[in-house]
Amino acid sequence: MAAASCLLTEDQFLCSICLDVFTDPVTLPCGHNFCNKCISEHWGINVLCQCPNCKEVFNKRPELRVNRFISEMAAQFRLSVEQEASSSCSEQQDAKPGEVPCDVCTGTKLKALKSCLVCLTSYCETHLEPHLTTPGLKRHQLIDPVENLEGRMCTKHDKLLELFCKTDQTCICILCSVSDHKTHEFVPVAEECEGKKAELKTTEDEIEHMIQKRQQKIQEIKQSVELSKKNADREIAAGVQVFTALKESVERSQAELIEKIKGKQRTTEEQAEGFIKELEEEITELKKRSSEVEQLSRSEDHIHLLQSFSSLNSAPPTRDWTEVSVRPPSYEGTVATAVNQLEKKLSGQMKPLVVAELKRVQQYTVDVKLDPDVVHSKPTQSNQKDKVNEGTKCRCVLSKQGFTSGRFYFEVRVRWRSTWTVGVARQSNINNLTTLSPKTGYWTVCSKWLGGYFACADPSVCLSLKPKPEKVGVFVDYEEGLVNFYDVDAAALIYSFTGCSFTDKIYPFFSLCANDGVRIHTNDKVCVLQ
Repeated sequence: MAAASCLLTEDQFLCSICLDVFTDPVTLPCGHNFCNKCISEHWGINVLCQCPNCKEVFNKRPELRVNRFISEMAAQFRLSVEQEASSSCSEQQDAKPGEVPCDVCTGTKLKALKSCLVCLTSYCETHLEPHLTTPGLKRHQLIDPVENLEGRMCTKHDKLLELFCKTDQTCICILCSVSDHKTHEFVPVAEECEGKKAELKTTEDEIEHMIQKRQQKIQEIKQSVELSKKNADREIAAGVQVFTALKESVERSQAELIEKIKGKQRTTEEQAEGFIKELEEEITELKKRSSEVEQLSRSEDHIHLLQSFSSLNSAPPTRDWTEVSVRPPSYEGTVATAVNQLEKKLSGQMKPLVVAELKRVQQYTVDVKLDPDVVHSKPTQSNQKDKVNEGTKCRCVLSKQGFTSGRFYFEVRVRWRSTWTVGVARQSNINNLTTLSPKTGYWTVCSKWLGGYFACADPSVCLSLKPKPEKVGVFVDYEEGLVNFYDVDAAALIYSFTGCSFTDKIYPFFSLCANDGVRIHTNDKVCVLQ
């Protein structure tokens, strides 16, 4: 019997009505087999009593009896299928959290391979087999496994959502298209999906482009960090070298100062020791004479006393110590002189560094164009709030270009000028008579009428500038909050404003007296005060 069942195909054991393995199979006079229940219900609905397969009509409803042979064959086939399914299920993967389980499996749920939109059921590989082999089930629409298949059915008509309403932008069933959405524009779901896929492809391309741009930005940032690290390493190495040299110079100068002071002290001590030695020798000689005089005065030998009197009566020859003294050496000015010499030495060592730094910041040179429409009364350069005299009122001017980020550098020629103010300022404050300081939005260096220079800090800082600057360079790093002033010709740093908080646009700033017949113009990126 088992051998015979192996020769039969799966379709021979399936009822063409329920598309499942026969249950209580009966044979009609025409020879076709059906489940007893299926054919009974089929004839109960239809008026004609005919075979569902060959359409043969029976005038009298045939008496239905279970075909034992086919029933046994179907039972064996069912058992064989269940055994194969059990074996196949053991090789398949169990459904993990987040995966769609098979709706047919009992006990342990296996991972679903497909979902049927007609049956509204998800199937594992084994239970999907009838949908792949049975002609009737092959017509069902299979999709990748999804949960909530009921959500793909119209809640109103209980029909599959097959259409997409472009008017309401929602999925509808076939009955919705002739009722609620009758006047709307709708297309098959598959057609709309193709359009959406095209839009998604465009979105995907845009996202990919955005990803590429951000990956490029990451590379730029990494390169900037690498460059910054190289620059930092270079500056650290240069700084260590410079400060080592400065430290050695300071230590040498300190050693020379100490040696000089100690040399003076040794000279004083040696002089004192010479005087003391000479005095001690005279004391010894005087003590010896005193002893001889005492002995002679006690002598009873009159002849000896008289003969020795002339030689012992006078004191032995000694030095006149009245004007002799040991004067402590003067150290006034010793430290100041040493510091001054050290300052000159350090200045000579620092100059190559300032020259190199000046060359680096000059690469950020900008072309300064002054704005004739932005000329105002100059703010006071002192901490006093006295009103400026109208007859001597000065003028100030800003550049046309302002800066809100980055670095920039410009130079101002101040030769032959006795009074000038150079730096950067916030335009918002320039109309008001106020004190020049970072608090009021000015970062400047000034020259006074009677000579002398100062940084307009809070309070002002007097500057010692020698020689007199002829060209002043100004470097600004907006993000770092740094404003440096340089004597360009002397390659010297004049002053630094550090820790500045720039939040607004800042402009190059110039000021000089208007009643001096002074003109301001730009030439070769250098602002000239004439």
